[in-house]
Amino acid sequence: MMDHRGRSLLEIHIAVLLFGLTGLFGKSVDIPARYIVLGRVFFASLSMGIYFLIKRKDIRLTCGADYTAISLLGALLAFHWTAFYTSVQVSAVAIALLTFSAYPIFVTFLEPLMFRERLKKIDVLFAFVMFMGVLLIVPEFNIKNNLTIGLLWGMAGSVSFAVMSLLNRRFASSYEGSVIAFYEQGIAALVLLPMLLFYRPAVSAKDWGLLILLGVLFTGVAHSLFIGGMKHVRAQTAGIIASLESVYGIISAALILGEIPSLRELVGGAVILGTAAYSTLKSSKEG
Repeated sequence: MMDHRGRSLLEIHIAVLLFGLTGLFGKSVDIPARYIVLGRVFFASLSMGIYFLIKRKDIRLTCGADYTAISLLGALLAFHWTAFYTSVQVSAVAIALLTFSAYPIFVTFLEPLMFRERLKKIDVLFAFVMFMGVLLIVPEFNIKNNLTIGLLWGMAGSVSFAVMSLLNRRFASSYEGSVIAFYEQGIAALVLLPMLLFYRPAVSAKDWGLLILLGVLFTGVAHSLFIGGMKHVRAQTAGIIASLESVYGIISAALILGEIPSLRELVGGAVILGTAAYSTLKSSKEG
């Protein structure tokens, strides 16, 4: 019989696999990126809200300032996922995933500023190496090139995720991850809802089904599995497993969509993911 740690590791791997497959929806759902995000956060927050009601879980925040801060994070989440899916739609799943994986570059420089921590030379070196990996992904920096446009959108999503991950540190010690995710996704849905007043895309029955699947299984359930799995697994271990998200996503895009990464993308991706994994391992040993 599987022990607690083995079960937790399995839950994290399943969650990361589900996260990795979310990029496919950007190519499979035939509506603009921002509406895909609206569907994702709406059905994710709805399913999590129903779950909390059934469990009669108290999800109230302790003060008004926390509601304000988490609302700002929800708006940032809406931008982050819109940038990610725009990157997928204008370029490729691999471009979006690999540029997203480079978010530690921005964390390296933002974290000392936000938390008054010392900037380490080794972290700057890691960030520089990862940036070189990003530059390897595109053959030329030309805004008329869809790969370049996809990279720029991907980097915008990467910057916003870096800011989110740092701001979430404030809530991590006070609230469960699932509660934070519920509020952020719910606020993101409220931020994006007014779009429907100006334009309502034609959504087929297939697209509705995919949006529900994306929100419930690939977001709500996946997030719950990841958070639950961390009860018996070190954060550093979970972080290393999470780096497989891009690998799962790129492989699935190649098999399902026929998007075969170029040699430059593979080399750049290897540099980014390898540096991220090594940095995580090094920090775990220092801790």
